[in-house]
Amino acid sequence: MSNADSNAKPFQSPAAWRGDELFTRNDWKFDLTDDETAELQRALASCEQLRIEEITPKNFRLDRLATKLWAVQNALENGSGGCRVRVFDDDRFPVSQFTEDQLKRLFFGLAQYVGTPVSQSAAGERIFSVRNEGYAENDPRSRGPNTKKKLSYHTDRCDVIAFLCLKQAKSGGENHVVSSVTLYNEILKRRPDLLSVLMEPFYYKRHNVDTGNNKPYIQQPVFSIYAGHFAANILRVLIDRAYEMPELPNMTDLQREALDYVEELADDPELRVSFRQEPGDLLLLNNFVTFHRRTEFEDYEDPTQRRHLLRIWLSVPNSRPLDPVFAGNYGTTEAGAIRGGMPPEGGAT
Repeated sequence: MSNADSNAKPFQSPAAWRGDELFTRNDWKFDLTDDETAELQRALASCEQLRIEEITPKNFRLDRLATKLWAVQNALENGSGGCRVRVFDDDRFPVSQFTEDQLKRLFFGLAQYVGTPVSQSAAGERIFSVRNEGYAENDPRSRGPNTKKKLSYHTDRCDVIAFLCLKQAKSGGENHVVSSVTLYNEILKRRPDLLSVLMEPFYYKRHNVDTGNNKPYIQQPVFSIYAGHFAANILRVLIDRAYEMPELPNMTDLQREALDYVEELADDPELRVSFRQEPGDLLLLNNFVTFHRRTEFEDYEDPTQRRHLLRIWLSVPNSRPLDPVFAGNYGTTEAGAIRGGMPPEGGAT
């Protein structure tokens, strides 16, 4: 089916859930057993002398837990597209007993049973700390995740995004997640004229931290169906910045209406879910079938108690093929290929 097919039909997918229905799915929440927790502790002890980037499944052995993580990997691509793994437990395995360095090692080791970590900046960061850094808005280091403000619904430049919560805010900071497959089907039913617009490419400006990329902008649709596979991506802030560039055409009224409608519909409580990650929770989302955002939050006065999540971008081996138009952001669009991320300055992702 082409991207502007007037005979479009609702897309059938296990990822087309509605609202709190996600929480009833057997592929949403995963808990660790005592044996899996003990195995995780042994894996950490075996690699504490390695640099984090040297940790691999070969030296971070998870023979029991690997089976559960492969089930997560399958659910992300072929199931609901969102999984919450309770890695730590206050009674048996409290997150507070570990240092930040140990938690990064645990996270990096766990994540590699789902996919390959890719770069999140021109500096080549594989693990990114999501916390309010207090940067001024015009500071080139500033990006949504290192502020405390509410973020709009978006996707990140990877197959799967993973968040490990270390500390939660004093208030706020809720996660909102919506199925982009459901959004596609709802827009098809309610406003098919806007869906046609959303399946045509929009301009995206290069991110201000994407300095390893020599392209000033790319083009990419919000919704795509290619070789029978669904894929959706959106990052409104980069779209808006692109259409402010003097060398590019202005955004049309219909394009703006279509983008506004996506955000409005995504915020429908009957379609989205709202929850708050607790310390020890690992959240994983497939960026091609879900959109996510975070609400504004208030931090504690004590800097050591402030909200802090770790984030990894993953390229997964069971990924779907993408329309070649996604190559500007993902590099390669072949199924199962290592793709996405931001190219480090002077090197490949």
